[in-house]
Amino acid sequence: MEQVLTNGVYLGAQYALIALGLTLIFALMNVLNFAHGQMYVLCGFVTYTVYGRFEMPFVVAILASAVTLAILGAFVEKFLFRPVLKNSEREESSMLLAAGLAFFLDAVILLLFGEKQRGVPKIIDGVMNWDFLIIMPYDRILIGVLAITFIVTFILFMQYSKPGRAMRALAQDKVAAQLMGVNVTRYSMLGFALGAMLAGIAGGLLVSIVGVNSGIGGPISIKAFMMVMIGGAGVISGAIAGGFILGMLESIGLTVLVAYGDMTYLLIFVSLMIFLSIRPQGLMGKPWG
Repeated sequence: MEQVLTNGVYLGAQYALIALGLTLIFALMNVLNFAHGQMYVLCGFVTYTVYGRFEMPFVVAILASAVTLAILGAFVEKFLFRPVLKNSEREESSMLLAAGLAFFLDAVILLLFGEKQRGVPKIIDGVMNWDFLIIMPYDRILIGVLAITFIVTFILFMQYSKPGRAMRALAQDKVAAQLMGVNVTRYSMLGFALGAMLAGIAGGLLVSIVGVNSGIGGPISIKAFMMVMIGGAGVISGAIAGGFILGMLESIGLTVLVAYGDMTYLLIFVSLMIFLSIRPQGLMGKPWG
């Protein structure tokens, strides 16, 4: 049981980091970023290139991933989503744009990096063995600690910094935030850049554990949407809760159901549909309407 819980916390930290970026973008702009998984994949390849091929320090690779996605996120918000949201009265327009962006990034990633699975050298060697109750490689422990550190840093940033408070006000009530002097255009771009950057950091961290290939963008996006639906769309605490819940369910399922084949996500999807039929707003979201 200790091993299952430890694996669940490790997976949950990674998943929560991914979900935070998606839910931040939704809270600020009411946009479902279907390209979130592709952004994760792109930064996995950035880390692979900087750390795996150029043999630069892992910290430099993570920084490069974060900066790359922050710039890409700001560009996408300013030149794609902002004009569409300004000129279109239909919400479907932003959804179609996000879906198109996902396909575009898939094609670009495939063109640049090919179909092969890519991996990088271990960050740190060795395995922790705690009385045979918990066995985990040190690199996974390090990645888990880094993911939790980034989550805590993000929460503190949103809670106590001026940009964080402005984005929280914007997410709660855009009109009231404008009347209080919040620059909606600036902080929407900052929020999209920050949300994309969180996906990039997660991709950069996990490439050292599971590697990366051009075909995992879609599955990552699906997992991100599952976490957001579990916790509640647009709710930061809900995204964190959804990430850890999904990580724990996956850890338990892969341990308990190992003899029955790959049934874990089948049961998770069934459970999610039942849960959403009872509480469609998620654990911490407000009822619609």
